[in-house]
Formats: sequence, structure tokens, C-alpha cells
Amino acid sequence: VQLVESGGGLVQPGGSLRLSCAASGFTFSRYGMSWYRQAPGKEREWVASISSADYPSYKDSVKGRFTISRDNAKNSVYLQMDSLKPEDTAVYYCKTVYGRDYWGQGTQVTVSS
Repeated sequence: VQLVESGGGLVQPGGSLRLSCAASGFTFSRYGMSWYRQAPGKEREWVASISSADYPSYKDSVKGRFTISRDNAKNSVYLQMDSLKPEDTAVYYCKTVYGRDYWGQGTQVTVSS
């Protein structure tokens, strides 16, 4: 199993970013996918998930601003992040559970003016 995130960067408050996670090594369409984040000095926290049936769920603080989606043809999951705030600054990770937890290497998102 391999998960590779991309799309992070530096963005001003109120801006947008789209994160991608490319998956391989398992039958992607059969498994739920999640995004987590870890800010400096803080615990890693759950952000959003999407089930194999395409059902999304979100952390309260990102509802209405973030959208998780998946493309089974591309074995990829995405996180569209709008109206970004400085408190969204973190390393963002994608995760799946395939017997055990698998994590990507993370992508840095920095929201700052």
C-alpha cells in the first residue's frame, strides 16, 4: 500500500488549496479514505473521511469550507479547502485502513499573510 499526497503550499487567509492523495497497492474503490492534519506542537487530528459508498463526513471546524471527494478511476482522494484560516496550517496526511492503518508522507499547508 502506498499513499502519496500533493498540492500543499503557502496561501493567504481566505484562499483555497486542493490536496490530492494517489493510492496504490489495494483495491481503492472498496475502502474508505480519510484526511488528517497535524499542526506544530499538536496531536494529529481527523479532518474528513469519505466512505467506499462516497459518503463524506467532516470535523465540525471545517464543515462548509472543506470538501472531500474521490475518483476511483484515478485511485485518488481529494480535499478541496476553501476560506482557509491561519489555524488550518498543518501537515495534511491521507490515511486508509487495509488490515492496519496506512499513512502518506504528508503535505505542508501554510495559511499566512
